[in-house]
Amino acid sequence: MFLDPETTPGFKRSLFNAIVAPRPIGWISSLSATGEANLAPFSHFNLVSTAPPVLIFSCNAAGDRLEKDTLANVRASKEFVANLVTWELRDAMNQTSLNVPSGTDEFALAGLEKLPSVKVRPPRVAASPAHLECTLLQIVEIEPTRPGETRSSVVFGRVVGVHLDDAFVTPQGHFDVARTRPLTRLGGSQYSSVGELVELSRPSPAHD
Repeated sequence: MFLDPETTPGFKRSLFNAIVAPRPIGWISSLSATGEANLAPFSHFNLVSTAPPVLIFSCNAAGDRLEKDTLANVRASKEFVANLVTWELRDAMNQTSLNVPSGTDEFALAGLEKLPSVKVRPPRVAASPAHLECTLLQIVEIEPTRPGETRSSVVFGRVVGVHLDDAFVTPQGHFDVARTRPLTRLGGSQYSSVGELVELSRPSPAHD
């Protein structure tokens, strides 16, 4: 089967989300220009590099306002926090995905406690075992060029602070991903977490 996204009748763009999966979830907390807290999940999210430490999340155009609150807040404040979503936090995360009026505090909506950050102003999700404080590097706008497309804004953030729950740090100083059970997004409304683990060492060149 070959599908051309531009010419195949009834092409389902949701296929991309099912093929490029699982995807980590960026649970982004931000502050508005007037100090109102916002918390929203983004499944178009990932790490770009570690030196410098840079991550991205992509925000699609909002249907009921000029742009989503998270994007507007990051534009105004130039900072945000990426909070790790665990399997146990899946329901709270889902609550924060509700389309609610601008200015709604999703922390309160989902019954989540806030923690102060150190180098940025947006609060952190207290129940999350890891937080990445970020300052804005740049926003890349991807403009629609064909019917049915919408504008996407790709936000690049530099990590300026890392918070880890000591209970999930091994004696060797590693973050225990298996124990934290990060939530990942699949296609549609499907989510998953860490399954079977295997360690693969990088191959070494063969020598005669």
